[in-house]
Amino acid sequence: MAVLNDRKGTAKRTIARRVSAFLFICWTVFTQTLKKFMPRGLYGRSLLIFITPMVVLQSVVAYVFMERHWETVTRRLSQAVSRDISAIITVYENYPHLDDYETLISMAREDLNLAVSLLPSEDLPPAGPKPFFDLLDRTLTREISELVGKPFWIDTVGRSNLIEIRIKLENSVMRVIAQRSQAYASNSHIFLIWMVGTSLVLIFVAIIFLRNQIKPIQELADAAESFGKGRELSEFKPHGASEVRQAAAAFIDMRERIERQIEQRTTMLSGVSHDLRTLITRFRLQLALLEDSRETRDLIDDVDEMQGMLEDYLAFARGDQGEQEKTVNIVALARNIRKNAVVSGASIRLHRSNPIEITVRAGAVTRCVRNLVDNAVKFSDHAEIKITTDGTMLTILIDDDGPGIPADEREDVFKPFYRLDQARNQDVSGTGLGLAIARDIARGHGGEIVLQDSPLGGLRAVLTLPV
Repeated sequence: MAVLNDRKGTAKRTIARRVSAFLFICWTVFTQTLKKFMPRGLYGRSLLIFITPMVVLQSVVAYVFMERHWETVTRRLSQAVSRDISAIITVYENYPHLDDYETLISMAREDLNLAVSLLPSEDLPPAGPKPFFDLLDRTLTREISELVGKPFWIDTVGRSNLIEIRIKLENSVMRVIAQRSQAYASNSHIFLIWMVGTSLVLIFVAIIFLRNQIKPIQELADAAESFGKGRELSEFKPHGASEVRQAAAAFIDMRERIERQIEQRTTMLSGVSHDLRTLITRFRLQLALLEDSRETRDLIDDVDEMQGMLEDYLAFARGDQGEQEKTVNIVALARNIRKNAVVSGASIRLHRSNPIEITVRAGAVTRCVRNLVDNAVKFSDHAEIKITTDGTMLTILIDDDGPGIPADEREDVFKPFYRLDQARNQDVSGTGLGLAIARDIARGHGGEIVLQDSPLGGLRAVLTLPV
């Protein structure tokens, strides 16, 4: 018995775990599906926060109205009609001496607004289909059953403004035709129209209000993005709600501090670069006065390498913040870079493309593309450049047939001063700043650089820039 109870307990726990896992999976799928349809922006979410409670409130109010007020009014109207019919039947059955019942029919028409007629005794028509959501049919049927208590046939189906009721009496069939409005709260739709109309007005006001509230936030986001890309922000001014103005003022203060730091750094770099270039120039002059020898040529090469390293260090530290944007033909820019590379002895091919104009900091983008091209031709025998655009993003593909870079180290090469001598030619000199500078420039324009496997067998550098 104990073993049997243990098995039952284990089975119940297993079923409970499976049910819990199933419910968890269903909930996860529901939340993930809901996230796909949820608005991403603050404007859409704010509207959703406003509209959802209003729709729920209006639905509850409408349900309460339909369930309580509308049904109560309809029930009482149906009771009144049923009582009138019951009274007519009572008079008809208790006062048989009335001449042809014209007085009764006239009283019903004039005082009760009911068209009454007496038909020969016959079977009632077969019951027709009952509408599922017709409150009038359901309520009036119940009230006639309770107050009249005789076999009857009722027709409330259709859009007619009349209701036909037939009651089977002992020697005849009484036919009663009433206005639908006598037994049904037909003006209830006015409430729904007012409810929907006011809701639309509130939504319209909310849309206008939220647009005015979201606009300063969007302008602040655009200003931050523009500042990150080195653009001028002369027209940006804090406005909107107090919290937004506070955030905008903090952003302006931050921008001024950053610009001040950049200016101080640029001034320092200008002085350092002037002093170092003076020393390098002095070295060159002294070497020029020496006799031409192998040692002299080696020293000249070292000075040239020092000059290149100095330029790389300064370029990395300076960045491209001082340059203004302008519209350039990116294909012509790539063609010039290829021409210079070919003059230096590189084998590189540019796949021709139609002119593509883009607004960028031309000098910085030139340096970015040149660094990628130099990196490709430096470690390979052949390289190719392809330029495409989809209207929103510009893509520059630079492929080479060199040794490539392992996939797990492709992000490391973008770190400043990182040297990957294991994968590339160890005899090639450099500072390790070329790819770091290139990515910094690409990201400063809102783009990106990633490294992939090349169809040529080496490395592919993918540069994307917003058009």
